[in-house]
Amino acid sequence: MTEQDKPFWLSKRLSEMTAEEWESLCDGCAKCCLQKISDEDDSEVTVYYTDLACDLLDLNTCLCGDYQNRHEKVPTCVWLKPEDLDEFHWLPATCAYRRLAEGRDLPEWHPLKTGRADSARTAGFSVIGRARHVDGLDEDDWPEHIVEWPLEESP
Repeated sequence: MTEQDKPFWLSKRLSEMTAEEWESLCDGCAKCCLQKISDEDDSEVTVYYTDLACDLLDLNTCLCGDYQNRHEKVPTCVWLKPEDLDEFHWLPATCAYRRLAEGRDLPEWHPLKTGRADSARTAGFSVIGRARHVDGLDEDDWPEHIVEWPLEESP
């Protein structure tokens, strides 16, 4: 396969991608929409995922209810940008942005490989059926909702 025949995610660095290419890397799993707890007492920052999703997330489709205005409505909303590549280590191992930043290919079930927008869900790598909304739950209660499944590695 020549360089010209390679898909854009294998022929370009993340920092070289167009906005459209960058957005298309999202597999729609919505794991980044889960509330996270950081433990900064360690020598390294440890990030724990919960099963608590942002209230803007549609739990049936993994789509944001107000994607264009999400950062205004939810100031803590994750905003992945090419200039933050060094910080992608906290993302799940299945995340395309992390995988490409680490020099790995997309998983076989990724929508760009399957041509199906729902392939993260059908492969079992989305939050559908596994998350609930934060719905005003006190942040002190979040540790009771820590889960391991968002960090599952894909085949």
